[in-house]
Amino acid sequence: MKNLILFALLLSQVCFAQKYYTKTGLTEFSASVQAFEEVAAKNNSSSAVLKTETGDFAALLFIKGFRFKVALMEEHFNENYMDSDQFPKATFKGKLLGFNNNNLSDTSTEVPLEGVLTVRGVEKDIKTIAQLSKKDDKLILKTTFKVTPGDFNIKIPSIVRKKIAEEIIITAHYELIKK
Repeated sequence: MKNLILFALLLSQVCFAQKYYTKTGLTEFSASVQAFEEVAAKNNSSSAVLKTETGDFAALLFIKGFRFKVALMEEHFNENYMDSDQFPKATFKGKLLGFNNNNLSDTSTEVPLEGVLTVRGVEKDIKTIAQLSKKDDKLILKTTFKVTPGDFNIKIPSIVRKKIAEEIIITAHYELIKK
């Protein structure tokens, strides 16, 4: 009887998709223009989940979690550009195409990542490459892609337009642990 129960528990673990997650993922962006003050921020509390069976990937972050070197820049970002009281979070829902957990090692593997990024209630299709590796019991996902303020209906006043890059570089680094 004990063996039957043990076998049933083991089988249930194999049959159900494994999930990996983080609540401490790092998401950064840079919108800097050379010769002007740096426009960049980091968010160390991005949440993400990956279903290893399907390659489905989702991430969520709170806009007010971005930290700038200059407090006034952070205030302007939240109030004037991101309307973070009205739109408090950004999400990404997508899929790692051809993902195979068994093929991962400590050497980074490139996997196409496609999905929808939602910022300020506006959706944008994203196609990029994710770097995936496995270290101990963690899956490590890194990716970079570009967006523009116009993609999300963000208006940049003419007085600061030349101080903010036309393309914003977004970088994500997530160390996912088994759930």
